[in-house]
Amino acid sequence: MTVSIREKLEGKGLTVNSEHLPLLQARWDAIQDLKARIDSANLDDADISLVNIPGGDHIE
Repeated sequence: MTVSIREKLEGKGLTVNSEHLPLLQARWDAIQDLKARIDSANLDDADISLVNIPGGDHIE
């Protein structure tokens, strides 16, 4: 069972303007979709590299 944004916010004691509810629901659904995809992602394929360039970010 999925929880709607209205239920989630009401559970926290917050009221939502009915005009804002469709936008909030769309964003909530998008976040839940991203969360589901990251939970099943193969993190071995997500390599990240960080390089420190002393003195700033300019290239000589």
